[in-house]
Amino acid sequence: MPKKPFYITTPIYYPSGNPHIGHCYTTVACDTIARYKRMQGYDVMFLTGTDEHGLKIEQKAAEKGITPKEYVDEIVKVFKNLWSYMNISYDRYIRTTDDYHVETVQKIFKDLYDKGYIYKGEYSGKYCTPCESFWTESQLVDGKCPECGRDVVEAKEEAYFFKMSPFAERIENLLTQTDYLRPKTRAVELVNNFIKPGLEDLCVSRTTFKWGIPVTFDEGHVVYVWIDALSNYISALGYCNSQFTDYDKFWPADVHMVAKDIMRFHAIIWPAMLMALDLPLPKHLAVHGWITFNGQKMSKSLGNVVDPFILGERYGADAIRYHILREMALGADSSFSNEIMINRINSDLANGLGNLVSRTVAMVVKYFDGTLITERAAGEFDDQLIDAATQLKDKVDEYIENTQLNNALAEIFQVVSRANKYIDETAPWVLAKEESNKPRLAGVLYNLLETIRICSSLLSSFMPSTMPKVWEQIGASEDSVSYDNAGKFGVLSLDVTVKKGEAIFPRIDVDKEIEALNSLISVNTQSDPQTPDAEPVAPEITIDDFCKSDLRVAKVVSCEKVKKSKKLLCLQLDDGMGGRQVVSGIAQWYAPEDLIGKKVIIVANLKPVTLCKTESYGMICCADMPDGSAKVLFADDSIAPGSKIR
Repeated sequence: MPKKPFYITTPIYYPSGNPHIGHCYTTVACDTIARYKRMQGYDVMFLTGTDEHGLKIEQKAAEKGITPKEYVDEIVKVFKNLWSYMNISYDRYIRTTDDYHVETVQKIFKDLYDKGYIYKGEYSGKYCTPCESFWTESQLVDGKCPECGRDVVEAKEEAYFFKMSPFAERIENLLTQTDYLRPKTRAVELVNNFIKPGLEDLCVSRTTFKWGIPVTFDEGHVVYVWIDALSNYISALGYCNSQFTDYDKFWPADVHMVAKDIMRFHAIIWPAMLMALDLPLPKHLAVHGWITFNGQKMSKSLGNVVDPFILGERYGADAIRYHILREMALGADSSFSNEIMINRINSDLANGLGNLVSRTVAMVVKYFDGTLITERAAGEFDDQLIDAATQLKDKVDEYIENTQLNNALAEIFQVVSRANKYIDETAPWVLAKEESNKPRLAGVLYNLLETIRICSSLLSSFMPSTMPKVWEQIGASEDSVSYDNAGKFGVLSLDVTVKKGEAIFPRIDVDKEIEALNSLISVNTQSDPQTPDAEPVAPEITIDDFCKSDLRVAKVVSCEKVKKSKKLLCLQLDDGMGGRQVVSGIAQWYAPEDLIGKKVIIVANLKPVTLCKTESYGMICCADMPDGSAKVLFADDSIAPGSKIR
């Protein structure tokens, strides 16, 4: 009987710089699901890759004096090295510079044009060159770009557009009436912010740069971003190309997994493209949050990145895999710090699983010379442990099916904790004092070995390098740790022989390790040749000039998108002075729910302006990033709203 197919994808990553641990979550999560599905007997296709076109790549290559292809080739090597190091078992790696992908994208673009969904038009308005963004007059702040504060110029650009509005009702139903989006709570945000105000047509070609896939029927145009990038999910299967023949077998995808900053493109634009092409829609879109530092998305330009190679060298790839999967709840952000990571490794892996394995194996060696006797005696607490272990597989199955990996791990480690408690309840060291208790002692230790076998079988998809070491220590054969046997108790032979080994997760000295790790990360960041230079300091001012700006701390009470604007958020603030409304051009980097409850710094005495028919009484302070993005400066939570900054 043929295996049932299962298709899972990461987004294709933009190789504008080396990957960091923030890139790892999606890939490790997809790898875990892919491994689990293979264990269940599915025929899995796991896809990842890189999105290699665009103006920023062209510019970065020019800065280095090399071609864009030479630039991305080097970065892709680093991505692939990291995935190898993290034990990522992808089946296919796609690059948007691959010839077969180019062929597919050009055919899709022409098909959509022939169907009447793509038309030629023109961008026109105020243009910010660093941000590559057009603005209306009302969106400007003091006549300048609302994102970066730089001057804008009048500009026009010929471009092709994809009609979105014909698909609005179907997409709204997809998001609200089906389980396509996970978590579904995101659907209301998407519908209210993008569909209800009216879906705007999407720019799908550019003429101001050359590094992209050429439009076959109009020289000078290259395909822009989303038709190029999103098409990878089907071009990698052979849609409209002869490189592969897997489309009929694996499409539609079972799971697309993405971070929340590209949720809109996968929840709205990608379904619209597929609808226009008359192709089946993916079954599920799983959206996760960001790994954050102090509430801010991990970013190389912020200097808060963590090199996963450094962490892996100290703790092993599996410990890093476990930490990021255990901390991240689907749809929510996960705060990262050295202390959180080390404490998690100590509590769960060293004190929990590692302690259970080493104690159990050591007692079998000490009391039975490494091989259990076959006589058994049951006793109190056995049934509770056995029930917990045998019911575990069904619970983990359900969480894997719903892409809730942190909950799956929590269930497994509840059983690990139960087993450690079982040791204290049965007190094997007391039983060992009487020869007549040997059958009962053998029964206790066998129950522990079986519980370890079941837990480690289910953990093998999460920590694929370490679990075989556990199996070797507890005397488990390859067959005994199969998926089918993960729901059974009594699989190990009665006279099982264990083999004492090194601690699978040694306990870490927290204070010393944090100090060492901070030092390593600091040195690594300072020596990173890709860390951008700071912008030149503005002309000198006097203290009197500075005092003209009244900077205050304010708490975000509520936040929502400004209608008919892709870039603006409207924030209601508790400023300690009765409250105020501020409009800020940060919507492409922050979702409204990311800001609620946070404390920000505002310019309180800025002259009021009207942006997109919405009044703004102040400005939120942000850091201007070298890549054109902006990062909000958050104030310490202990500072009261209204506090003056000096």
